[in-house]
Amino acid sequence: MTPDAILVLTTCADEAQAESLATALLDQRLAACVSRLPGLRSWYRWEGRVNREDEVLVLIKSQADRYPALEAAIVELHDYEVPEILALPVAAGLPAYLAWLTDQLEVPDMPPGTSG
Repeated sequence: MTPDAILVLTTCADEAQAESLATALLDQRLAACVSRLPGLRSWYRWEGRVNREDEVLVLIKSQADRYPALEAAIVELHDYEVPEILALPVAAGLPAYLAWLTDQLEVPDMPPGTSG
């Protein structure tokens, strides 16, 4: 059975932070794919004030069993004191895509004679 796919949403202050986060999550095999959507305008209340900020929405495709490590990595790497991190279950998806997602999160076997 394929592990449960999830879509994790977070926002970043700019493209550079979104790219850095995406690269780290892919390198750590916590995400199979990361998509960035620039041009987002967020309105939110923080420390008693209403703020408006331009942000980049980041869509992270992963699996439920990776969520704890994924959340910890986002918190560690993120510039925000309290980053938005929302995990949504994937109700259905193209079986071939879900299989690909699973394959991307597996750590490849190390060639003989090498160490990890």
